[in-house]
Amino acid sequence: MAEPKPSVLFVCVHNAGRSQMAAAFLTRLAQGRIDVRSAGSSPAETINPAVVLAMAERDIDLHAEVPKMLTAAAVQASDVVITMGCGDTCPVFPGKSYLDWSLDDPAGQGVDAVRPIRDEIERRVRALLDQLLP
Repeated sequence: MAEPKPSVLFVCVHNAGRSQMAAAFLTRLAQGRIDVRSAGSSPAETINPAVVLAMAERDIDLHAEVPKMLTAAAVQASDVVITMGCGDTCPVFPGKSYLDWSLDDPAGQGVDAVRPIRDEIERRVRALLDQLLP
């Protein structure tokens, strides 16, 4: 029987920047070998335009993405939950692996400020991928 795919949930406050970038990078790099989700504790109405531009520079199109509300079901369905500044609003369930990535918030920033955040997220996602798929 095939091993079940690992699942990862990226969470930030607005699900309009950091968590969207992380989910997009992991989705691309994992090539279907990991279930990837993202959500926010207080989702914005749209993805941050500077984030869309910065990701387009990496040939990742976020135009169709929509911020999603964090639910207990999403956390329960995930093996690894990576928080990015959502603080105490992220639900915690036993048996899940939790990581907190301290990253600058791209909200209100231009694309020049978003690029280093994007690059750090990509670095961390690559390291996570190496841990999940040895």
